[in-house]
Amino acid sequence: MQVQKKKKGQLARMGAQDKSILITGYVLLGLFIVAIIVPVVYIILASFIDPITLQNKGLTFDFSKWTLTAYQRVLSNGQIWTGFRNALIYSVAFTALSVIVTLLAAYPMSRSDFKGRGFFNVIFVITMFFGGGLIPTYLLISNIGWLDNPLAVLVPGAFSVWNMIIARTYYQGVPRDLHEAADIDGASEMEYFFQILLPVCTPIIATIAMWQFVGMWNSYFDAMIYLNSASKQPLQLVLRAILIQSQPEPGMVSDMQSTAERAQLAELLKYATIIISSLPLMIMYPFFQKYFDNGIMAGAVKG
Repeated sequence: MQVQKKKKGQLARMGAQDKSILITGYVLLGLFIVAIIVPVVYIILASFIDPITLQNKGLTFDFSKWTLTAYQRVLSNGQIWTGFRNALIYSVAFTALSVIVTLLAAYPMSRSDFKGRGFFNVIFVITMFFGGGLIPTYLLISNIGWLDNPLAVLVPGAFSVWNMIIARTYYQGVPRDLHEAADIDGASEMEYFFQILLPVCTPIIATIAMWQFVGMWNSYFDAMIYLNSASKQPLQLVLRAILIQSQPEPGMVSDMQSTAERAQLAELLKYATIIISSLPLMIMYPFFQKYFDNGIMAGAVKG
């Protein structure tokens, strides 16, 4: 009650212009939340509804029209579990590699006494806007023998300049007294970095780890280009193949019933695959959320 009275008092002291800005902000925030929640709820409900009913009537709460066929079809596919395992392995390995490389690269870039910092900063920033392109990258991967090798998916994108800049800015916000105290105690740069600096950088580490895990979990293009073996393909590529196989092919008019059944199955599988591929991220996010806000704001503002 006391908190509510305090808020009402603050609102009463606001001018008309401030109130209008505040109300507009709340309205826009509410619309943004609705724009996120409504599609998610629709996808969840649609994944359980019979495709014919969904096409003809839309969403319904008549549970006799609900079905688990989509989930049964998806989860009974052995390749799904193989893709799930591969996606988990790739995402964890990519996240670990990316976090290590990014944090190590950001540390010298955060030091004002690092000679050549301006030169390397320009080189890094250039790579954010210009790249070699797909064909040169493919030729490079082929020449070093990484075709059909998970390293082709993990290594090229492990270093993110944007993440390095965020981590560098976060480092610069750490009190200089820590480094001076470490020097007085005789600690080396490696001891300072691993034993003193990293423990106070948990928010930015968690933020970068979450970004990289989500990015690798949702990616399929690199795997589609470089991985040929079905046993090495990640989940997103497997789900893409299932949807494509279930889509009616152009010119299929000889058997209209078969074409209609395949179209309905594709519609049903589409929503189930979205739920299955998104579920691990939904489970993971609450554990990282408490670090996410602190990490991204501190890394963007400090310095």
